[in-house]
Amino acid sequence: QVSDIIDAGTSRGQSVHHILQANANCFTICEKTVYTLINTGAIKTKRYDLPAACSRKKRKHKAVEHKINTKCRNNRSFEDFKNFLHNNPGIPVVEMDTVIGRPGQKALLTMHFNNCGMMLAFIREANNAQTVIDIFDHLEKVLGLEMFQKMFPVILTDNGSEFSNPEALEKSCITDGRRTRIFYCDPYSSWQKGHVENNHENLRKIFPKGQSINQSSQKQINTAVSHLNSFARASLNDVPAILLFEQIYGSSVLKKLGVKLISSSEICLTPELFEK
Repeated sequence: QVSDIIDAGTSRGQSVHHILQANANCFTICEKTVYTLINTGAIKTKRYDLPAACSRKKRKHKAVEHKINTKCRNNRSFEDFKNFLHNNPGIPVVEMDTVIGRPGQKALLTMHFNNCGMMLAFIREANNAQTVIDIFDHLEKVLGLEMFQKMFPVILTDNGSEFSNPEALEKSCITDGRRTRIFYCDPYSSWQKGHVENNHENLRKIFPKGQSINQSSQKQINTAVSHLNSFARASLNDVPAILLFEQIYGSSVLKKLGVKLISSSEICLTPELFEK
């Protein structure tokens, strides 16, 4: 996908810098990396395809992770998050994260509802900002704006580049108004969203770390999530998270999400779930 975007742009005489800026949500690499890919022949575009020969000086500093908006944390820091909760007591919080199969392949977007212990997961073709925006837009269209706002009033996530376009995530695709609020943990402080991190341990029982999820479908992810949310947990007084979620948001929402309660005797939290 990245190779095709660069090739299409350079064929129109566009510079690499312009291509990255015009398609920011689709890239997780910096401009320097793009030139490296071109110079090593790793993508379609060749050096002679560029609109002008690029003589690039060696940078003395290490390339940084590509972010859509480097100032995305402004007014969205963890301190801002705590202040917002103080001014809005009782508002439900959703913690959001990414689960990687193998680097450069498909990834999962995970969302944990702190008010009931439920976790959802959505497969993405690439770990970039656009795939996260696409999932938000899809959920808003499926659930409706009112239900989306009820389910996702406040979202806490980390500083990954895939979450660095908060304006696009917060903006409704139906009305152009606000659909949610995004806040960020402090750098290197994943413990600040400990609920979703802890629940990843259960998800990893089904999808072990380092195992590719390229062959997985959203239907399979929904099955895995159904099993994960149906087992009894002492922290929830042995009530399955999916039943608590249903009490708050209704059975029709579960149906729209493709998630259902699994019988306690049928629950499987190992890779064997998809080997049967």
